[in-house]
This record gives sequence, structure tokens and C-alpha cells, in this order.
Amino acid sequence: MDSDLRRAVVVTLGELGRSDDWRDRADAGHSLAGFAEMPEAVKLLLGLVLDRGDTFVTRRTTEGLLRRKDRVGLTIVASALAVANDNHADYIHTAIVDVFSIFSDDLDEALRICDEMSGETDDRVAQGARRLHASLAEIDPVLRPA
Repeated sequence: MDSDLRRAVVVTLGELGRSDDWRDRADAGHSLAGFAEMPEAVKLLLGLVLDRGDTFVTRRTTEGLLRRKDRVGLTIVASALAVANDNHADYIHTAIVDVFSIFSDDLDEALRICDEMSGETDDRVAQGARRLHASLAEIDPVLRPA
């Protein structure tokens, strides 16, 4: 893995994420989610989840983060959800349903991770994890193991 190259990609996507065009910001957020484990990406992703210009950017970035189906993506979403206004929270919730309404195994793992995150020392993450857990708990997934 070339960490310099990955940093360069994060910088470039960060620039795209500051575009005036909502489509650029949505593409940047969705793509940047693949680099969410890099500290340089976290602040950029939080800004795109809470995009002030267009809630499609919120939904697309959140969906990218949730599709990682890991603690890193869930932590960023939880952190944003803790401070999201009602409008942003609605679009975050829509992304949550879109990602986790199919496979019960994915939903169960996300619930487990949120339970762990609820005990975080970072109050923002803990509060957001509880809110995220509540959204996840409302989902009745389509496919369950046989």
C-alpha cells in the first residue's frame, strides 16, 4: 500500500468536496468513504455528511460510510448524527435503512458495534452511537440466515 498516494487521493477528494457543485461534493463523499480509516479523511467526511448545501451529499456520503460495514464508517456516521439537525438526520436515517434493510447479519453486526461505541469516552460518538442504534433497531431486514 502506498500511503503517500493514498494521502494524495484524500487531498484531491477533499478539494472536490469543497466544490460549489453538489454533484462533485456527493461524489467526493462517496469516494472518500473508502479512505475513512485515514485520519486526514475524517474531518472531510464529517463535513460532507453534514453538508450545508444539499442533503443528497449527506445521503450519498453516509451511504458510502455505512457500506463499509465497519467500526470506522459507523463511528463517523455516529459522530455526525450526534449533532445533525432534523433534516440531516432524516437523510442519514434513509441511508441507514437503504444499507441495512437487506441482510440480518449485517444489521446484527452494526447493532453490536453501536453497543460497543455507546460506551466510548468521546461523548459525541457515544451519543451518536445510541441514536444510530435506535435507527438500526427499527429495521426489519429482508433476508435472514436459513
